[in-house]
Amino acid sequence: MFKRDLELPSNSFFLFGPRSTGKSTWLDHVLPDAIKIDLLSNREFLSFFNNPSLLQGIVQNAPIHKWIVIDEIQKVPSLLDEVHKAIHESHGKRKFALTGSSARKIKRSNGNMLAGRALTRNFFPLTLHELEGCLSLEYILKYGTLPIIASQKDAEIKSDFLESYVTTYMKEEIQQEALVKKLDSFSRFLEVMAILNGQILNVSNVASDAKVARTTVNGYIAILSDTLLGHLLPSWKPKYKVKEIYHPKFYFFDTGVVRTISGKLRDSLDSEEKGRLFETLVINELKALNSYKKLGAEFYYWKTSDGAEVDLIMKAGKKIFGFEIKSTDSWKSKYSRNLNQMVENKIVTKAFGIYTGVHSLKDDSVTVVPYKELVNTILDLW
Repeated sequence: MFKRDLELPSNSFFLFGPRSTGKSTWLDHVLPDAIKIDLLSNREFLSFFNNPSLLQGIVQNAPIHKWIVIDEIQKVPSLLDEVHKAIHESHGKRKFALTGSSARKIKRSNGNMLAGRALTRNFFPLTLHELEGCLSLEYILKYGTLPIIASQKDAEIKSDFLESYVTTYMKEEIQQEALVKKLDSFSRFLEVMAILNGQILNVSNVASDAKVARTTVNGYIAILSDTLLGHLLPSWKPKYKVKEIYHPKFYFFDTGVVRTISGKLRDSLDSEEKGRLFETLVINELKALNSYKKLGAEFYYWKTSDGAEVDLIMKAGKKIFGFEIKSTDSWKSKYSRNLNQMVENKIVTKAFGIYTGVHSLKDDSVTVVPYKELVNTILDLW
């Protein structure tokens, strides 16, 4: 059992995240005595789908302090009206934990998002901070950090699970939830996006490669973002006296999943793939930290038309942190060049180099930090 960094809210909340990230396991751990309704169970799904008001009987029979957990709430959006009623009639004393893969289906079906009566929290695969060094970097980059993968030693079982995950959850489930009409088109799109993971995204080129319309690509990208299977990293425009690139980048939520989609899961890592995956890992780590600790940061990358680039900008108010991310055990001064210039011009307030080495060091204005120390470094400065 890995200790997760998310803290249990004191009020009712939605908990959104991709399948198999450990939402239900975490809730079992932090709310062991809660009343649980699992809408993945056909019996419970049919019961509540046909008669959502059944929930009121459960509520009335439960002590007021008892939490009620409803797994995969998006499968029966009409249940949210009953949840709303229970929270309202108890003056907020009745507490619900509502899990789901995203809010997308709820909103598309005009479901009740509880009008501010429930918080929203996101859940991620295991972070480096949660793993506490129990897995090698090579393992993490190859197979990712979904909890069932992290706890499995057999490489063949890990590979089989990830291939099943992609087939079942990232394709068929999305189609079953009526998010896409043509599974073959969506499958081609996923493969193209996996190949382009961490690279600057040109929607027209993606549409051409996936053989779908540009508008379809925009819709598919929205699905991946809404279901937390990945996120767009927009270009930063700091009013610098250069011409910046405006297209966004896209990163999948897990390194093992993106390798599976791209068909590379059973191959050895080459240096180029390792670099992209390490960058994905570090950015996802910071995204999870931002969500769990409620830092309120926004994320960007920066690149100019003449090729100057910074991998990540993390901005929260007057705090503007720049990051250069390198999958190398030794740090070279050329890696710091763009960050040092941005610090000198007061474009960023602090600059960091993240690498796979073991020692922290200083390179002019850039603080170079081993990836394992990233989270604590950021929290100490926040």
